[in-house]
Amino acid sequence: MAKALCPGSFDPPTCGHLDIIERAAQIFEHVVVGIPTNAHKKPLFTLDERLAMVRAITAHLPNVSVVPIPGLTVEAARQHGCRVIVRGMRAIQDFEYEFQMGLMNKRMAPDVETVFLLSDVRYSFVSSTLVKEVAAYGGSLDGLVPPLVAEQLLRKLGR
Repeated sequence: MAKALCPGSFDPPTCGHLDIIERAAQIFEHVVVGIPTNAHKKPLFTLDERLAMVRAITAHLPNVSVVPIPGLTVEAARQHGCRVIVRGMRAIQDFEYEFQMGLMNKRMAPDVETVFLLSDVRYSFVSSTLVKEVAAYGGSLDGLVPPLVAEQLLRKLGR
């Protein structure tokens, strides 16, 4: 079985992210969860905070490790011996971006495959952006993020 890289900004990690990681861990020998160090987005959480949260919520998965990604995703895949990049796909709006990214990665690293895992319907509408907005306005985070992440998010927002 191959090793897989599961990249993402995880700002914050959601139940949808965890679902994709857990399912990938059932398919692949080892899953490396990679978090970019130079995210184009302005993250709410620092890189260290995101690494710590993802490590904590995946601690029950012995074949999962969490690392920072300092550059290109395909370079991280190669560096960690991963022949597969796993991406979650929630809905049709994700398709165009993920398709373009998958093709660019294939151009740069023909030996690395991209595999898409469809989101569980329970999480098909969940995004880190929406979760942050719900938290900011005092909405319930139950079922959107793991409890540890909810605590961190509320603390970060001063609630």
